[in-house]
Amino acid sequence: MQIFTKVSDLQNHLSQLRGQGLSIGFVPTMGALHSGHLALIDHASRENDISIISIFVNPTQFNNKTDLAKYPREVDSDIAKLEKTGCDIIFLPSEEEMYPEKTESVKINLNGLDTVMEGAHRPGHFDGVATIVGRFFEIVNPTKAYFGEKDFQQLLIIRQLTKVMGFDVEIIPHPIERSQKGLALSSRNQLLSAEDQEKSLIIWQSLNWMKENYKDHSPQELINLVSQRFEGSELELEYAQIVNENTLLPLDSWSNTDPARAFIAAYISGVRLIDNLQLI
Repeated sequence: MQIFTKVSDLQNHLSQLRGQGLSIGFVPTMGALHSGHLALIDHASRENDISIISIFVNPTQFNNKTDLAKYPREVDSDIAKLEKTGCDIIFLPSEEEMYPEKTESVKINLNGLDTVMEGAHRPGHFDGVATIVGRFFEIVNPTKAYFGEKDFQQLLIIRQLTKVMGFDVEIIPHPIERSQKGLALSSRNQLLSAEDQEKSLIIWQSLNWMKENYKDHSPQELINLVSQRFEGSELELEYAQIVNENTLLPLDSWSNTDPARAFIAAYISGVRLIDNLQLI
């Protein structure tokens, strides 16, 4: 496994690999790796000749400076975990390498996908995501790039980014990795006590409840009932929404032609958690 910190060094190395006709699978991360990330790199390793993971905490996608400061950074631990996988290359750039001129995001036409749910509650977040992923695609020029479905809205936005910017990369989704009890794996989970993680299971339980009961209620009725469930919990519900999973537009009723997906975002002990589940 090789580690690169400079854009020029990585690009020279990858150019040689492409010259040999090798395919490149890419997994962008912000580090604090858990088994969900490792599953992504395993997925990339299985489908490509070379697998590469980036670790970079991107400042432009944080609209909350406190959230940025609290985000876990564990590079040595991350490297140790990756040594046990099929990862071939780690890219560990500095902020100066990724933003050589100015640390700011660029506005890209994301077809409105960035204005709802996460975009509505985290202004500018997806501008930062699209900017940094676009920068990584320019540097790595991967054959395939892998994104987890926990950040489902981000997955759709990356597909739109790829289309708008004309990147020649195939975007591969990966199913949500969960704990044995169902909590979606997240780097933020390690900021929670075992007790808080147990309390957070209401998110997964509520999503499952919606899937089991959607035929008996309208989308809005389901959302109202889930909101009531959270009122009796120690989590603060930021939003619960049911949308068309292709457009992210809210659903007023059920349709055989509109694939429905439920989304929940909530806080516990100051830590923000998100999850989602396809209903239809």
